[in-house]
Amino acid sequence: MTKIPIYFMPGLAASSAIFERIQLDEAVFEIHLLEWEIPRQRETLHSYAKRMASKIDKENVVLIGVSFGGVLVQEMAAFLKVRKLIIISSVKTNLEVPLRMKIIKSTKAYKLVPTTLLQNIEILNNFSFGSAIQHRLKLYEKYLSVRNKNYLEWAIEQMLLWPRTKPDKTVIHIHGDADEVFPIKNIKDCIVVKGGTHIMILSKYRWMNDNLPKIILNE
Repeated sequence: MTKIPIYFMPGLAASSAIFERIQLDEAVFEIHLLEWEIPRQRETLHSYAKRMASKIDKENVVLIGVSFGGVLVQEMAAFLKVRKLIIISSVKTNLEVPLRMKIIKSTKAYKLVPTTLLQNIEILNNFSFGSAIQHRLKLYEKYLSVRNKNYLEWAIEQMLLWPRTKPDKTVIHIHGDADEVFPIKNIKDCIVVKGGTHIMILSKYRWMNDNLPKIILNE
C-alpha cells in the first residue's frame, strides 16, 4: 500500500517541534515536517509559498498548517496537487481575523511591534512573572525557535495584510472554542474542538491523533 504523504507547517516563528506529540500510523502515513525559511528581500507571500511548495516532490499530498502556517499552506496549495488541505487554529480569510488585528492593520501599528522581545525570550524568563506566564514563556522558549528579525517582521506583516476574502471551499478547518488569538466567534464552517486554545496542537494532541486519520481518509 502506498503511504499518504503529510506535510506539517508550524505557526509563526515556531519550529516543527510543535508536532512532536502527533503520532499517526506509520503504515498508512508518511510524515514530513516543514520549517520556516528566512524570506528574501521584499518577498511576497505568494512568492514565498511557491518557494516552499518547491520543496515538496510528491503528488496528492496532505497539507496541514497551524496558525500562520495555515495561511501559508493555503497559498502553497495553488502550486501543488493536494489530497487534503487542513488548517488548525488558523483562518480561511482575512474576514475571520479579530477586530484588534484589523485595527493594527489599518493603523500600521504592526510596524511598531518589538520583535526584539521574541528574539530574546530567555531574557523575559529572568523576570518574576506568575507561574502561568512562566509556563507559557517556557513553551515559547522551546517551540518558537525562529528568532530572525527580518523573518519576524515579514511574517507579522504578511499575516496582517493577507488579502484573501473568499475561502477555499476545499479547506478543512479545525479550531478550538477557546482560541485566544483567533476567537471562535469570528470563524465560519469549522470542526470545533471543545476547550481547544491556540496551542491545541500541543494541548489537544490526543484529539488530533484520534481524529486526523479519519479526517484525512474520509473521501
